[in-house]
Amino acid sequence: MNPTIENLLHHVSVRDFTDETITKEQKENLLAASQSGSTSEFVQAFSIIEITDPDLRQKISDITISSPHVKKADTFYIFVADLNHQAQILQRHHQSLEPIKNMESLLVATVDTTIAAQNMAVAAESMGLGICYIGSIRNNIKQVAQLLNLPKFTFPLFGMTVGVPSIKNQVKPRMSVKNQVSTNTYNNQRFTDLTDYDQEVKEYYANRKTHPQDTTWTQKNLAIFDHIHRPEVASFLKEQGFSLQ
Repeated sequence: MNPTIENLLHHVSVRDFTDETITKEQKENLLAASQSGSTSEFVQAFSIIEITDPDLRQKISDITISSPHVKKADTFYIFVADLNHQAQILQRHHQSLEPIKNMESLLVATVDTTIAAQNMAVAAESMGLGICYIGSIRNNIKQVAQLLNLPKFTFPLFGMTVGVPSIKNQVKPRMSVKNQVSTNTYNNQRFTDLTDYDQEVKEYYANRKTHPQDTTWTQKNLAIFDHIHRPEVASFLKEQGFSLQ
């Protein structure tokens, strides 16, 4: 097994960081890795904003509620799905903006942004750094957009904290291949038989060194999906110029 795969298999979200500073060279490498990811038709529909202002970091941390490491991590980036570049090009050339308003274009930007972020995550972990995705910036997506002065056709997708790990949890057990991989067709019976996986997750949480719990993967998902999350995101996207059609 090569070092890249070994690092991928040992990924954990890190929420406890030391006070060590990430070097300028490390940041340059992280950003270069992000910009080198795959991108649909070379549109590169993402932007990355580093949050260095303490007051701004505090405001965003307050929005995330459950993410105190947002203000404690050495480095914090926000990844923005961004079609503003394309909007400006179209306007300068007197072409319609309709092609960037639809759901497909929004998906393209979302995928491009996610690939860029995952490239950064892999690069960070290859340097011995830790990361945590912060989807909870969408708790108040409109306020985040205002704080960052985001123009139309942009969408703050998630944040990412980066730093030197202080504490790392054990690696969470992932689903068995039989629960997620099949050949030529979707194997619904095999994919949804989660008996073995629930037992494995239950044992993981029971024996975890920090924050042990008595739960299974099924119980986790029942709790997550017992209500609709962030219903205001759709209306925000429409305000940003996306038709969702």
